[in-house]
Amino acid sequence: MRILNISAQKPDGTGSGTFLSQTVAAQVRAGHEAAVICGVDAGDETSALPAAARVYDVRFNTEALPFHVCGMSDEMPYAATRYRDLTPPMEAAFERAFAASLARALDEFSPDVVVCHHLYLLASIVRERVGGIPVVAVCHATDLRQMAMHGLERQRIVAAMRRMDAIFALHHAQVDQIVAAYGVDPARVHVTGTGYDQRVFNQAGTAPRRVAGQICFVGKVSFKKGVESLLAALDLIVPESVPCPLSLTLVGGHDPASEDYKRIAARVPECRWPVRLAGRVSTAELVRAYRTSDVFCLPSFYEGLPLVGIEALACGAKPVMTSLPGVREGMESLLPRNPMRWVEPPAMLAVDTPDPASLPAFERRLADAIVDAVVSPREEFDTTHASWDMVVDRILSHVGELR
Repeated sequence: MRILNISAQKPDGTGSGTFLSQTVAAQVRAGHEAAVICGVDAGDETSALPAAARVYDVRFNTEALPFHVCGMSDEMPYAATRYRDLTPPMEAAFERAFAASLARALDEFSPDVVVCHHLYLLASIVRERVGGIPVVAVCHATDLRQMAMHGLERQRIVAAMRRMDAIFALHHAQVDQIVAAYGVDPARVHVTGTGYDQRVFNQAGTAPRRVAGQICFVGKVSFKKGVESLLAALDLIVPESVPCPLSLTLVGGHDPASEDYKRIAARVPECRWPVRLAGRVSTAELVRAYRTSDVFCLPSFYEGLPLVGIEALACGAKPVMTSLPGVREGMESLLPRNPMRWVEPPAMLAVDTPDPASLPAFERRLADAIVDAVVSPREEFDTTHASWDMVVDRILSHVGELR
């Protein structure tokens, strides 16, 4: 099968970027021909994608697109343009650039199916222009958040999503969210789950020594990922409550203009326990961070189905995560009886905005869960059912029914 994969974002640096690059790699491993249309900045490489994939990149920060790549989150781990800030000329330039790459890919690659990532503006542009072959789309949750926060091209996007041949959700609760947001036929929405690369994220071979009390966070270093609450939770953990000293490594990028990051960086030296800002790291360094950590913590206020939790579990860390709507159920459906620890989230004022008055209680719950993870023995668990190969199999099995 010839599969054209499309995303407006970079093919790395975010969960959806990793989903794109890893599912493309799985397509190639399965013997399919793959091509990718993606947004990148002028000086970026696309080395996250497999060499066998044909890449039709759309370059931002150029004369044709004189602004940053558009980000599905308002806070990205790299410089990005918020969709809500697009002016009509910017949106028109965005559409021209992606429409040109799409026309070229359709002509040169002649796909059998088009897989769009995010149920948002670019997917609607693609749906309007492609006929005669199945066009499907993968929800990554941030698209739902954009639809909830502002009205950019709302009716156009809704109309296009209703015409998708199939839509893929990360978990069962997200199916209901998609139906409510876009009014699509529930029969055309299918659950894929998320995946991880079991060849990379594992405990095989000579592993570095795991450090008792070492905690790692992996994700965008921002308020909405719960990083400030994680620092506050660590300050609540007194030495007498744990059998060893604690330390925290924050792995991930940040928006250079982010006020969140400035607050976080200023708070790091004041924490009760040592905290290291590692920034974005290579895959090998990420694996090492997971393998050397006792506990993995992702205290986000909004997520789709975070693959970093699966990666951490596969590498032997003990995950502690926020029990967000659909996320716990999605993880338990994908990996039944997994040993992840779940923390009840704070009350929310908006889809990704916690009520400040509820944060102290959330941070206390988070601190207690971290202590419980530190003092508890590690449980071995098989995560291989959540491989990217399985995700691609689930998507293509539904695509096969459309052809």
